[in-house]
Amino acid sequence: MYLLGYDIGSSSVKASLVDAVSGKTVASDFYPKTEAEIIATRPGWAEQHPAQWWDSLRHATESILAASRIDPADIKAIGISYQMHGLVLIDKNKEVIRPAIIWCDSRGVPYGEKAFNELGHERCLSSILNSPGNFTATKLRWVKENEPETFEKIYKVLLPGDYIAMRLTDNVCTTLSGLSEQMLWDFSRGTVADFLLDYLGFPESILPEIVPTFSIQGVLTAAAAAEFGLKEGTPVSYRAGDQPNNALSLNVFNPGEIASTAGTSGVVYGINGEVAYDAQSRVNNFAHVNHTNDATRLGVMACISGTGILNSWMKRNVAPEGISYPAMNDLAAKAPIGSAGVTILPFGNGAERVLANREIGCSFHGINFLIHDRSHLLRAAQEGIVFSFMWGMEIMNSLGMDITKIHAGHANMFLSPIFRQTLAGVSGATIELYDTDGSVGAAKGAGIGAGIYRDNTEAFASLEKIEVIEPDVAHRDEYLEAYARWKKYLTAEINA
Repeated sequence: MYLLGYDIGSSSVKASLVDAVSGKTVASDFYPKTEAEIIATRPGWAEQHPAQWWDSLRHATESILAASRIDPADIKAIGISYQMHGLVLIDKNKEVIRPAIIWCDSRGVPYGEKAFNELGHERCLSSILNSPGNFTATKLRWVKENEPETFEKIYKVLLPGDYIAMRLTDNVCTTLSGLSEQMLWDFSRGTVADFLLDYLGFPESILPEIVPTFSIQGVLTAAAAAEFGLKEGTPVSYRAGDQPNNALSLNVFNPGEIASTAGTSGVVYGINGEVAYDAQSRVNNFAHVNHTNDATRLGVMACISGTGILNSWMKRNVAPEGISYPAMNDLAAKAPIGSAGVTILPFGNGAERVLANREIGCSFHGINFLIHDRSHLLRAAQEGIVFSFMWGMEIMNSLGMDITKIHAGHANMFLSPIFRQTLAGVSGATIELYDTDGSVGAAKGAGIGAGIYRDNTEAFASLEKIEVIEPDVAHRDEYLEAYARWKKYLTAEINA
């Protein structure tokens, strides 16, 4: 008996096949093998063709079925994780009518700021727990104002995961958690945020049916099954955005538990059992995968858009040509803690929520041509990313969240010893690394939704802890000194 998990990212799509009994991954693969194209025709814009996700998913599925040689009939459930906040628009024929506006696109910012000011900060924060900001709803407002002919064709508004689920099952639906990441769920009333819909000029009819996160949300159609080599009727029983799903993958379900990820963007995501919000709306609040109107489970998320994308930029443009990431980490390790005074602000991937939706760009500070070389720049980039995490964690601390332990997958930036040691050193938190990823988590989420597992405890009983990083107490002052310098430069940029 197997479970199939999909993770729809902006860089690639991954599929994993998990043995439901042992919890072990039988096969996994991703596609494309180079980073997927992001269409950026103007500064601050970012789009992708949803058909690209579908095609990549098909390739990844074919690969894992060929590698595992299992009978597709033995796959008992499918789960979906997806890049959050994307805007996919379909017409009445369920055809996509324009490229998807994805998470790192900034064009919704002015519409969110206007809504926040005109509706009132207190009303927005007490209802949707955030500023309307640069989320799906405000991206849709941009479409309404700038592409009215497209807006008139809209039948339903989907998230990337909703689109994939629709292609698999032919059902058009979303989840409460999904609506909350669009800024369209009113936590004070436990209903759709009709006050924001009315303000932005959207009829509620463009929203899909709401289904539970863990539930049979549809079954594989004959056409999808034939295209993917799967069995018709296989249930899709779980769906969540990538950050709630990352927390699920690390068995983070309860108040006080923290998960982190550091891919293209970076996140610290903690569970709060009480309704709380940052008055400046610099961190995000979403319904976690197990949130209900009767049991509050909010995912409080500090998100940094410029994370792994900065490290990959450094690899392409600063590191020696052809170097691997491990070798690049070794080169960075030649520089001391604090990078001998070099400081990098990593905010070069659009507007940043932790900076109140400011777009200040990436900047380098303190370079001395007689002292510094590539090693200092490479280390400063990783330290700058970590310090942006710390900035977000300080905001979360102000909401009463005590961060003493961070759960993370052994992947992406967490593969770097410098990144891990700096994060533990500056935060004082212990980091626990686990052998899991988003597609594996989605598979186990599907097992919960299909009733194969009783609960998350049973689903994640096999979760393997592979490393623990304790804070380096002996060098704590050096980390804090470098962080203080980083904050000084950031404050100057914000106030410029």
